[in-house]
Amino acid sequence: MSDKRGFDTDAIRTQLERSPHREHAQPLFLTSSFVFDSAEHAQALFNQEAEGAIYSRYSNPNNDEFIERLAKMERCDTGIATASGMAAMFASMAAFVESGDHIVASRALFGSTHQVLTRILAKWGVSHTYVDPTDTEGWRNAITERTKMIFAETPSNPGLQLVDLEFLGNLAREHRILLSVDNCFATPCVQRPADFGAHIITHSATKFIDGQGRVLAGAILGSRELMDEVQFFTRHTGPALSPFNGWVVSRSLETLSVRMDRHAENAEQLARKLEGHPRISRVHYPFLDSHPQVELARRQMKNGGGIVTFEVAGGAAGGMRFLNELKMISLSANLGDTRSIATHPASTTHSKLTEEERQAVNITPGLVRIAVGLETFDDIIADVEQALEKV
Repeated sequence: MSDKRGFDTDAIRTQLERSPHREHAQPLFLTSSFVFDSAEHAQALFNQEAEGAIYSRYSNPNNDEFIERLAKMERCDTGIATASGMAAMFASMAAFVESGDHIVASRALFGSTHQVLTRILAKWGVSHTYVDPTDTEGWRNAITERTKMIFAETPSNPGLQLVDLEFLGNLAREHRILLSVDNCFATPCVQRPADFGAHIITHSATKFIDGQGRVLAGAILGSRELMDEVQFFTRHTGPALSPFNGWVVSRSLETLSVRMDRHAENAEQLARKLEGHPRISRVHYPFLDSHPQVELARRQMKNGGGIVTFEVAGGAAGGMRFLNELKMISLSANLGDTRSIATHPASTTHSKLTEEERQAVNITPGLVRIAVGLETFDDIIADVEQALEKV
C-alpha cells in the first residue's frame, strides 16, 4: 500500500493515537488541564523539552486532531485552532505585525476583517492599503518597504471576486513578505492556496467545515516556523477553541469533500437557472461564463463553491421583499450550512461599511447572498422563484 494517501482518506483516517480503550472515533477530552507524571515532567513540558498536553488553552487532543487533519488537507505542516473564524483572522495578522508595519489587502473582504484592519490594527500603528482584487499592477504598486503581509480572501464575501493566487504567491516571494489567504468560502476541497505560494491559510470553520450550523471555530495553518509565532500569540492572548467544538469540526472534516461537491452542484444549478430572470439584473458565481474571472476560477478552483449572489430588481426594498417572501430558505447571517441560507449583506454583514466602500466591492443595495444548502435542488429553486415573483 502506498505511503501517499488520497485527499479523502487523509480527511477520514488521520487520527491521534488511540487510548488503551481502543476507541474507533476519538473521544471527547472535556478537561481544562492535564496531569503531569512528576515535577520534572511538568518542567520539561513547560520548557518544551518534552511533548504533551499541559492546559487546554495551549492544546487539547480534540483540537490537535482537528488541526492535523485540516493541515494535511491544506498541504501545510501544522496550525492553530481558535474559538472563531475572526479570532483566526485577527491572530493571523497580529502575531506578525508591529507598530509601523504595513499590510496590503484585497478591498473585497468580510466586514469584520475590514474592521480589524481599519479600526483595530490601525490604532496600534499598523497601516494598510486596499487594492482592487483584480488589479495586478495595483497589488504590485501598493507594496512598500514596510509591507509585512499580503492578505486576501478568494472568492470574496459576498461579491465572489477572485484574486489570482499564483500571481500573489510570486509577488510575495519576490518581495519576501508573507501571503495570507482566507480560504473559508472555498475550503481545501475546492482550492489549496499553499499550492500557489500562500504562507498562511485561515478558516472560519464555523461555515462549510462544520457544515451544520452547530459551533464556532477557526483555524490558522502554515509552516511550523510561522505557526510557532502564532502559537506564542494565541497561547498568551487566549482565543482557544473549546475541546467539544474541536471534536465537532474534526468529525465534520470526514464529510467535507462530499458535502462541498453537493453544495457546488446545487449552487451552479441555481446560478444558471437565475441568469436572465426578469427580476434579477445580475448573477454572480465563479463558474458562470458571465463571471469576468471565470478562466481564473477554473484555473485555481475545482468548482465554483457553494455561494451564489444576485442583484434583485428594486434595490434595497426589492432585496428585503425577496427575503421576506422566502418560505423554506433560512434568513441568517451564517453560511455553509446543510440548509440554504439567504442574507442581505448591505443591511447586515457589511452594514458598517460606508455606501462608497460597499459600492467599491460590488455590494449593491439589492444584492442577496444565498449559501446554497444540500436540500433537493427542485425545492431550492421553487422557493427562490416564488419569492422573486412577489418582488
